[in-house]
Amino acid sequence: MRQLQVTVLLSSLGSASGQDLARHLGVSLATVTGIVDRLVRHGLACRHEDPDDRRVRRVELTPKGKALIEELQDAGLAGLRRLLDHLDLDTLRMLDLVGIRMYEVGRRLREQADPPLR
Repeated sequence: MRQLQVTVLLSSLGSASGQDLARHLGVSLATVTGIVDRLVRHGLACRHEDPDDRRVRRVELTPKGKALIEELQDAGLAGLRRLLDHLDLDTLRMLDLVGIRMYEVGRRLREQADPPLR
């Protein structure tokens, strides 16, 4: 499960240092090192030197790792489409309304946390 978490995290971050991954996951650097070692062995991730700080090693997905993420996303979308195909129009309209309301609340919360610069 942790390997999948790191793979998804790298997919959204692009690349990350071991420290970044440890902070995001709430685990030790030693734990992240073991997880990344396994991902590298499976050809899903690779390590490279940080161009801004040669002491830091960054981790990123390989093409194989990116393909795995795409497969997972496609499978999730296919499942969601199957589920939505079984909902009636009134339920879909309610779902749309709930999605809009959640978006609006999220936007307000973000604005409260980071007020726009003037």
